[in-house]
Amino acid sequence: MDFLQSLEQRPLVLDGAMGSELMRRGCGVGQCPDEWSVSHPDVVATIHAEYYAAGSDIVQTNTFGATRVKLAAHGLHDRTAEINLAAAKLLVEVRNLKAPGRLVAGDVSSTGKFLKPMGELEPDELRDVFAEQVTALVEGGVDLISIETMFDLAEARLAVEGVRTVTGLPVIASLTYKHTPKGYRTMMGVTPKQAVETLLAAGAEVVGCNCSIEAEEMIGLVGELRAAGEMPIVAQPNAGQPRLVDGETVYEETVDHFAATVPELVRQGANVVGGCCGTTPAYIAALVAALRASG
Repeated sequence: MDFLQSLEQRPLVLDGAMGSELMRRGCGVGQCPDEWSVSHPDVVATIHAEYYAAGSDIVQTNTFGATRVKLAAHGLHDRTAEINLAAAKLLVEVRNLKAPGRLVAGDVSSTGKFLKPMGELEPDELRDVFAEQVTALVEGGVDLISIETMFDLAEARLAVEGVRTVTGLPVIASLTYKHTPKGYRTMMGVTPKQAVETLLAAGAEVVGCNCSIEAEEMIGLVGELRAAGEMPIVAQPNAGQPRLVDGETVYEETVDHFAATVPELVRQGANVVGGCCGTTPAYIAALVAALRASG
């Protein structure tokens, strides 16, 4: 499957959450989920396989927090290349066995740190951080790069630029937004239009939104992204908003409601849809069925 050509034919489906799936299978608070691709490969492989079985066209590597900056919090910064390479090879192996012809995306996300003067990182340093991670993902055989859950447009731009220093693979770049009295904005006050212009100029082919809000609230956001340009759009809503029940995080949106709502994101202009926090293989399977039913 060629990613960009396939987008011209039909909407593609991403996977759902990885972190919560790992937690359900024993990854405890304080553990490094990304390292589980090395220490618990069978668990990670099973989750990947379940998303392919649910109908995902694209499954993302277990590397959401696998930059050396984030891995440093677990004392694992010197294993950055190892962890990313292992995660990519593991998912490629699962894909080849369970879903040949479908796609593997190298997952990249925020470092959790700010650029100077708000934080401690220099632009060149941050660009190199992302380039280091992506180099290992590309070596592991990914088909595209998915940059997601970015709060700071400057960091997202540097992530895209870092990718472009090491590979020409297609790039998805997605920020997370909230609906404010002034409209949809990132935590840093960036509008969808500003994000589209900046990320396309940096070299991304697909831009969009994920996390923070549920599907119904994301409908208007996708509409604004579509109004900003003719590029492909990705949308990955949460399964509602989280709440604590007996000490456990529970998401309020049902599988049926999620699956009934997400096709509207496609009607608004999304070309790639999937799930973020709280979604499981069951959500993706229901979404795939709903998309097929809607034609």
